[in-house]
Amino acid sequence: MDINFTGYQENVLTFECTNTVKEGDLVTMSASGKVTKASADGAFIGVCVSVRDGYAAVQLSGYVETAKSGTVSVGYNKIVAASSGVKTASSGIDRLVIVSSDTKVGFIL
Repeated sequence: MDINFTGYQENVLTFECTNTVKEGDLVTMSASGKVTKASADGAFIGVCVSVRDGYAAVQLSGYVETAKSGTVSVGYNKIVAASSGVKTASSGIDRLVIVSSDTKVGFIL
């Protein structure tokens, strides 16, 4: 039997966005009410779940899965954006990682 954490306390808000934001990107605030793609080694507020006409729907809480860079263990980790997905860091926000495979991680925002 497979388990699934999708849907757990999902919270999505709409922001204006730059044309560089794509679905699946980790995003950060760029100005009041606006987001842009998070830079490598940077903090992020959430994950873009859709983009249309200059607006991004951003998931701010709940369970998400993304690619990982390096080793990310289950449990609480300080996580930042990587060039693709996320990676652990010495500083940042502690996030609960509940799934870690060779290529992806699943964590609570």
